[in-house]
Amino acid sequence: MPADSDRSRPPGAAAPELPHTWRPLGVRVAVWLLGGLLVLLVGFVWVAVGADVRGQFTAFQRGTLVFLALLLFITYHALVRSRVRATAEGLTVVNGYRSRHYEWSQVIGVSLRRGAPWGTLDLSDGTTVSLIGVQGSDGARARRAVREIRATIAAQSSATPDD
Repeated sequence: MPADSDRSRPPGAAAPELPHTWRPLGVRVAVWLLGGLLVLLVGFVWVAVGADVRGQFTAFQRGTLVFLALLLFITYHALVRSRVRATAEGLTVVNGYRSRHYEWSQVIGVSLRRGAPWGTLDLSDGTTVSLIGVQGSDGARARRAVREIRATIAAQSSATPDD
């Protein structure tokens, strides 16, 4: 690719160097901040209620609290691990605990509609895939991620020969 080939692209739409990963910022901050505050609050309340009240909890009740905490942790972890990763081979989309890999020939485009919770990946078979790693609530950061993914799709589709 010639050195001046990026001049034809609009500003801010340059394809990033591969491999590149996009992750949601707001969700990660909220999970770590609010999750941490929730742990502190529960710990404070548990200590504050006193030993006599804590002693009245049955094993089943304690188990239920631990189960709910694990369920919350699993949900938080699924949100935090969501991402979109571009490599020379293709695009990997991790939504929660599900990971899918698409070759560049399968990827047509990406969009983030106004008010949408996350981006959408358009595939050559006519289906779409949600990109939880590109959260609409991240505002300008999400729009920049969509522009970069579009530029990467364009760069990769022009780099691969048509069959």
